[in-house]
Amino acid sequence: MHSETARATTRLSVIGLGRMGLPIARHLDRAGYPISVYDRDPRARRRATEVGLTTDASAGAVAEGADVLLTVLPGASEFEDAMLGADQVVHRLRRGSCWLDLSSNDPRVAERVAAISADGGVHSVAAPMVGGVEAAETATLEFYVGGPAAARNRVAQILEVLARPGGVKAAGETIGSGYSVKLLINLLWFGQVAAVSEAMLLGRRLGIPPARFRDLLAGSAGDSSFAQRHLDRLLDGDYAETFGLRECVDELDVLTGLAADRGSPFELSSVVARLHHEALDRFGAVDGEMLVAKLLEERDGEPLNEHT
Repeated sequence: MHSETARATTRLSVIGLGRMGLPIARHLDRAGYPISVYDRDPRARRRATEVGLTTDASAGAVAEGADVLLTVLPGASEFEDAMLGADQVVHRLRRGSCWLDLSSNDPRVAERVAAISADGGVHSVAAPMVGGVEAAETATLEFYVGGPAAARNRVAQILEVLARPGGVKAAGETIGSGYSVKLLINLLWFGQVAAVSEAMLLGRRLGIPPARFRDLLAGSAGDSSFAQRHLDRLLDGDYAETFGLRECVDELDVLTGLAADRGSPFELSSVVARLHHEALDRFGAVDGEMLVAKLLEERDGEPLNEHT
């Protein structure tokens, strides 16, 4: 009963109604939260209205009535524009409210906004999402949550509506910790796509068919979550068109900047970043977070998909 009461009296607003934001808003609406939404794209607002959500006229207006404002945006530039741009959302949030960012953000941008928010008595929590559109639609996302414990506790119930069991994970006490954990995990995943693809391409030239290499890789020292969960898709010619290549590059660029700022070695990771930039130059800003594998296949001369 307490949970239902808290939901009924906690007013939520959502900025960003794309392929992740809209299903997230719908789940929160169905969970019993009073909710209003906004996207600068009128087509996105129209889709939200068509599924019964209440839309507002501007980002600033939708923020004013929120106890908790969720931002579900493609990246740092969109987040910065929403919070510090023409609508000045960061200054429209009332004292005592909270913003909860689910975007793949740059921790340096979010920390700057959080400092402004704190001056206005507004709390901040970062909870970048893990999982694609299907996870958003089925409410089985994962979140790496960064921020002071009291603020994290305040939004825990909201995140649990959207997450798989055990999917809400505390990353640290700082706003930047959640973003940093997600970015670093994605860095390793991007690197595995490239490394496994290269190994399989060379293996084929050494007489080991990709499907056989996949079977032998399972349970070996070279096995990984990528190999277990995504390699079959790659061997079927599916380059994971649920996330944009441009966004992959943006995340790698953020990490490149953070490594330079901190003086941290980034040699191997810089190769991963370069390959993704080259894939973006080759294929454009299209969907496909494993397109670096296609780039390597083209350079090899044959796809890993043996049925192509």
